[in-house]
Amino acid sequence: MFDSFLDELQQDIQVRGGSQMDVPEGLELKHSDKKNSVIRSWLWKVPGFRRWRVTRLDAGESLQVLNSVAYPEYNYDHPLMGVDLLWFGARQKLVAVLDFQPLVQNKDYLDRHFKGLIALNQRFPDLNGEETMRSFDPNQYFSPWLLFCRGGAEQAVQSLPQAFSAFLKAYWILHDEAESTTSTILPKDVEILQKQYDVYSAERDPAHGLFTSHFGKEWSDRFLHEFLFPASANR
Repeated sequence: MFDSFLDELQQDIQVRGGSQMDVPEGLELKHSDKKNSVIRSWLWKVPGFRRWRVTRLDAGESLQVLNSVAYPEYNYDHPLMGVDLLWFGARQKLVAVLDFQPLVQNKDYLDRHFKGLIALNQRFPDLNGEETMRSFDPNQYFSPWLLFCRGGAEQAVQSLPQAFSAFLKAYWILHDEAESTTSTILPKDVEILQKQYDVYSAERDPAHGLFTSHFGKEWSDRFLHEFLFPASANR
C-alpha cells in the first residue's frame, strides 16, 4: 500500500546525501512466527539530521504501516518530522498522521516554524480532521496543524499521495530555512527536549501493542527502546 511513499521518502533522503547507518542487530528485519507479516527498518544519517528512521510493516490485506521520524542535529531547534500511516485493507480504513512535531509550544516558536504546515492544513481539508488522537496529548510534541485522518479508500488514494509529497517538500523547506537562521533554543536544551520526546513517546506509543501481537513482547520491547525511541532505553 505504501511502497510508493517509502520510495519517495528514501529517494529524497539519498538526494540529500543520506547514508545508511546500522540498525541494532535483529531489529532490521523480522518475520512473524504467528502471522503472515514482516517488518523492516532503516536508519539514515542525513546532513543536518542526527538520525532519521523508517519502518515498513507488511501484513498483507489485514495491515500496512509506514512510520518515520526525523531528528535534526542539536544545533537546529526546528521540529522533528513525524509520519505514521496505517491501512487496514479488509476494513478499507486509513489512519494517517503527518506532522512537524514541535519541541515547545510557545507562540514565537510556532510562528517561526509552521507557516508551511499551516498552508498544507488548509490545502488538504480531507486530512485536517478535528478528531484527536487517542494515545497522545495533542498539546505536547504535536502541532495544532497536523494532517490527521481516520478515513477510507477515497482519502488513501486521492488525498494522501499528494499531501505526502507536499508534506515532505514543506519539511525540506523548513530545514533549509533553519540552516540560514539562528536557533533560539540552545543545542544542549534541544538535546534534552529530543530525549524527552523519546521518553514521552515510548510511554504512549500505541504501535507497541500492535508490534507485540505480530512479533512477540521480547522483540517488540527491544524495538521500542533500542530503535524507535532509543533515549528511553535507560528509563
